[in-house]
Amino acid sequence: MESMVERFLRYTKTNTRSDEAATSVPSTQTQVEFAKVLKADLEALGLSDVKINEKNGFVIGALPANTNDQVPAIGFIAHMDTADYNAENITPRIIKDYDGQDILLNEAKGIYSRVADFPNLANYKGKTLIVTDGTTLLGGDDKAGIVEIMEALRYLKENPDIKHGLIMCAFGPDEEIGRGADLFDVKDFPVDFAYTIDGTRLGELEYETFNAASATVELHGISVHPGSAKNTMINCNKLAMEFDRLLPQAAVPELTEDHEGFIMLASNETGVESGTMKYIIRDHDRSFFEAKKQLFVLAAKVLNERYGREVVTLTLKDQYYNMYDIIKDHMECVDIAKAAMEKAGVKPLIQPIRGGTDGSKISFMGIPTPNLFTGVENLHGPHEYACVEHMELAVKTIVNIATAAK
Repeated sequence: MESMVERFLRYTKTNTRSDEAATSVPSTQTQVEFAKVLKADLEALGLSDVKINEKNGFVIGALPANTNDQVPAIGFIAHMDTADYNAENITPRIIKDYDGQDILLNEAKGIYSRVADFPNLANYKGKTLIVTDGTTLLGGDDKAGIVEIMEALRYLKENPDIKHGLIMCAFGPDEEIGRGADLFDVKDFPVDFAYTIDGTRLGELEYETFNAASATVELHGISVHPGSAKNTMINCNKLAMEFDRLLPQAAVPELTEDHEGFIMLASNETGVESGTMKYIIRDHDRSFFEAKKQLFVLAAKVLNERYGREVVTLTLKDQYYNMYDIIKDHMECVDIAKAAMEKAGVKPLIQPIRGGTDGSKISFMGIPTPNLFTGVENLHGPHEYACVEHMELAVKTIVNIATAAK
């Protein structure tokens, strides 16, 4: 029988990188093919009602209740895609009894994961790590979550004396490009609450996310010969600088932490005659979030009035909201997760997510969905690694959640 680690290695070798430029769902054909693999694997585990939802790309499976007691139905969710980094020819390697020193990932290219750069490595001395060859990401985000859910389902299926209510799983596409849960079908997932298994360090339990929006700033200038430009030229290169100076300069990612929100200039493509600036806006507090958006409205108004014409066209778009606004009224799902971790010998590490998860959107669709750890660190790049012992503790946590409310 395939072990959890063997399954993880098999899954990570499959390129499932998503593509923000695509309009299809899923955004890449590799995710479509991977969904078929997951469907077959869930069927092999003996789950019921396994299917691929053709409208949203999610793979759904169910483990029916084996008790007549009135207990909640619980879901577990992970995503199939990996981030925007090389995912071709992934070559994972197992390091047993890690010595706590720098890790040579690729001798030919001289690529190391150095403890000086990644001090958390020191926490893993004596553990079993799975690393990359230094040229790709690993894909533990979120294939670790997928295999942990599968391993927990396998354990429950093979031990029917352990009583539980209805347990469902969902593996979805395109989380990394922010579209994964847009088409999630709550009618297809009849649970009382759920958990995304999509965190990082051991013990993470997260039920607060940012409120998030994007801002696109289109700049409209006037290009003339610089020798005769006085009182005529409007240079969008300078206009971009003017616009950005009207925003709070300390509210940026590199100067904020914990519950502090930020505004980030994500890209800036300008010439003299035209330009486009793209920002992201983040804040845990909804009122502060709305205030940050209004700063953009005010900045556009100031510049348009200053120049006496529309030199700025602003488009604001909300992306997701803080799941805590929903979960605060359903804290039993948090309490169950905390107790499940403690039963597994894991100390809960409760912190806000400085980002979002599929659980953000799914919570607002009516299923409260906190986020739990996977045992993977340094996501989205060549220094990503997974700790096998911590993955095993994630499995125990999932099992404990599934059987907690019996």
